[in-house]
Amino acid sequence: MARHDPDPPIPGTSLFDGRAAARGYAINAMCYSFNQDASRRAFLADENAYCAKFGLTPAQRKAVADRDVPGMIAAGGNIYYLAKLAGIFGLNVQDIGALQTGKSVAEFKQYLRDQGKDLARG
Repeated sequence: MARHDPDPPIPGTSLFDGRAAARGYAINAMCYSFNQDASRRAFLADENAYCAKFGLTPAQRKAVADRDVPGMIAAGGNIYYLAKLAGIFGLNVQDIGALQTGKSVAEFKQYLRDQGKDLARG
């Protein structure tokens, strides 16, 4: 049976599918734990030990240490879980969007405004 691929991936994006979910289980589980304040405090107190507790891969640990959100995504991180970690780093959604697109935050904000104008024109 042939695998159906409805749309080709958007250039520069990572598809979060079953393989990515399996690859990113450890980092996503860790990020989910940040729903608890005690977990956020434990991470900040000893980041390496906290990453080890969840069994992050070397690539995931490097991306976390480097504050490399696109690298975390490439290592299987789901942006919805990573948003919890990004918040610990002091990053907001627009910061993450800028990182993902290779733009400055100001450029990314202008890009979003321009997209809104294009949608309004129809």
